[in-house]
Amino acid sequence: MDIQEVIKQQVTGNPVVVYMKGTPTAPRCGFSANALNILNALGVKNIFSVDILENDDIRKGIIDYANWPTVPQIYINGEFIGGSDIMTEMYQNGELKTLLAKVTA
Repeated sequence: MDIQEVIKQQVTGNPVVVYMKGTPTAPRCGFSANALNILNALGVKNIFSVDILENDDIRKGIIDYANWPTVPQIYINGEFIGGSDIMTEMYQNGELKTLLAKVTA
């Protein structure tokens, strides 16, 4: 299966997806840890995470998929939200909480 199709299935098949360095229990960069801390602070339980360090095809493919050069990348209900900085801003102004309230379980 084409890597772009794999990513599309992951993004559209899970309400909250984080492409990150490391895992939720052991993030391997501060930006990934920040993204998870925000999601945890908002009470998000079912986070589908993908460790880009474990799969080179995903690591390269996710940059093309979103046309976004960095990770983490956060998707909510199939929509690309952004990286750690955008997520932090959305958390601080309340947008992220509102968006997560619409997450389909």
